Amino acid sequence: MLIAEDDANQAELVRRYLEHEGHTASVVHDGRAALAEFHRSGPDLVILDVMMPVLDGREACRALRAASDDVAVLMLTARSTEEDLLDGLDLGADDYVTKPYSPRELMARVRTLLRRTRRPAARAADTVLRAGPLAVDPSRHTVHFDGVPVDCTPGEFQLLAAMAARPGHVFTRARLLEHIHGIDRFITERSIDVHVKNLRKKFEPDPRSPRWLVTVFGVGYKLNGDARAERPA
Repeated sequence: MLIAEDDANQAELVRRYLEHEGHTASVVHDGRAALAEFHRSGPDLVILDVMMPVLDGREACRALRAASDDVAVLMLTARSTEEDLLDGLDLGADDYVTKPYSPRELMARVRTLLRRTRRPAARAADTVLRAGPLAVDPSRHTVHFDGVPVDCTPGEFQLLAAMAARPGHVFTRARLLEHIHGIDRFITERSIDVHVKNLRKKFEPDPRSPRWLVTVFGVGYKLNGDARAERPA
């Protein structure tokens, strides 16, 4: 794991908690060093402070996500407005923790992210989930649209996998949040809208008039599974 935090005392506290839970953690104190360490060691999860020198956490997150769709990114911030949180998710972060925070809560978030993002070993019984031209493979953590690979962040993948398991079923935002972040006081239902917007950009022929990942007004979203699915009016 990688901790990028310019407050040395805070970084050391997080490192000790991670190591107490059996993880190996590296610590850096600016965004540029975080990118260098990421490319050197390839961690499963990066804990990224937003306010850092040289390169801030937002730009570091953007660069991390450009380099990898698999690594889990948890951002730490003293800014807790809804727009700040949604902006972080739009950059590719998987979760947000606002300061001040309890180290125990942070460890709980880390455990949740790792459960969600670590790929299980492939098993013969594993089933590829299909909805129209979309194919979601939970065991290999891959998504294809008409046979073309679609790169997804861990949060986007979990949302798509939940919906692909029940094509045509209408999911409320609250229900989708349970699949992605669980119920907590920091992440709001609007984060689902951000993930949906980003997914549409990745596989919808016309993201402004989606054919497959559609809005059910007043309720939530559904993933069409019929190849003859029509554009919403």
